[in-house]
Amino acid sequence: MLRPIVKHGERVLQTPALPVTQFDESLHTLVDDMLQTMYAAPGIGLAAPQLDIPLRVCVIDLTVGKRGGEVITLVNPVFVERDGMQLEEEGCLSVPGFQATVPRPSRVVVKGQDVHGHEVVVEGTGLLARALQHELDHLDGRLFLDRLRALQRDLIVKKIRKLRRVGKW
Repeated sequence: MLRPIVKHGERVLQTPALPVTQFDESLHTLVDDMLQTMYAAPGIGLAAPQLDIPLRVCVIDLTVGKRGGEVITLVNPVFVERDGMQLEEEGCLSVPGFQATVPRPSRVVVKGQDVHGHEVVVEGTGLLARALQHELDHLDGRLFLDRLRALQRDLIVKKIRKLRRVGKW
């Protein structure tokens, strides 16, 4: 089922998500809905708080569903390692229409669980490292805007406020 994606300004996007404690059918349904919503958007990653669900769950598929078997689902993920630096432009499904160059680690290792509660470890470089950091930021109540210099962030936020005032946000 497609679910609405919440946009910048919603409290759930600024609040750290809660750990998942129940690995049941509702979690499987949430992950399926997240994937459908992400592909429809289209995007390469989505975190549960973006669907107004304050749980530590995210999905990533760098192929946007074009190649099977490349979906990464992480429940209760945490960083084990982060190193290097990359500067690339990124956007966000919760901040549609805006992009900015964001500093991110060039390599990360993340440990979490799958939808059954089994431990998984994911190592990523390049775009995958960027996507992992982006989605874990969502789980920690942060947006890519929070990683920008104040002037750049303020310009984007002012534009969003203007869009909100005229009913286009």
